[in-house]
Amino acid sequence: MKLFFRIFFKTLRFILEPFLLLWDKVFVPKGIERSPEDQEKMDQRTKNLSLYQFNSCPFCIKVRRQVKRQSLNIPLLDAQYNQQNREELLKGGGKITVPCLKLVSDTGEVSWMYESSDIIQYLQDNF
Repeated sequence: MKLFFRIFFKTLRFILEPFLLLWDKVFVPKGIERSPEDQEKMDQRTKNLSLYQFNSCPFCIKVRRQVKRQSLNIPLLDAQYNQQNREELLKGGGKITVPCLKLVSDTGEVSWMYESSDIIQYLQDNF
């Protein structure tokens, strides 16, 4: 039975993945337009953030769209195919679940935020 579900969901993902990626590319949200000085300040505020994600994960797409909407320059790290990013996510966060926002404080303390809704709320509240 496990094998059936695994094959079913892999097939479903294989079929839906191109449509999700196309939708994400075609309907890009319009970002906030800031002056170069304000954008530089925002870039400094987001320099300690990075988003671990899979390209075709619907929850990752949801978070990426919010990042675009707010015109935030947050590095997107592929944890699906990049083994180094995957290992860092596992070692730091304790599990390979995406999306995951890595937050590094000014003191160097690292925290990991996993839920897409929590990440979006954090971005809206802080930026």
